[in-house]
Amino acid sequence: MLIDVAIAGDGNLTEKVAGRILNYKELTTEIQRMWNLKANVIPVISGATGSVSKSLRQYLSNIPDKNEFKEMQN
Repeated sequence: MLIDVAIAGDGNLTEKVAGRILNYKELTTEIQRMWNLKANVIPVISGATGSVSKSLRQYLSNIPDKNEFKEMQN
């Protein structure tokens, strides 16, 4: 599991999320091939104004343990 946390300066959060997933595509493929593990990217992108992507809750549900959306906003 690769977690990428970033703050976007503009409002194009969905493009930033898609870009982060594409940036780590080769790395996840390499991890899966070398260590025979399932690897996935969890992008946590927040806008400079505090906005978050619509898919953030879905990505947070993939992280084991209890993760609260409210904690992420803090």
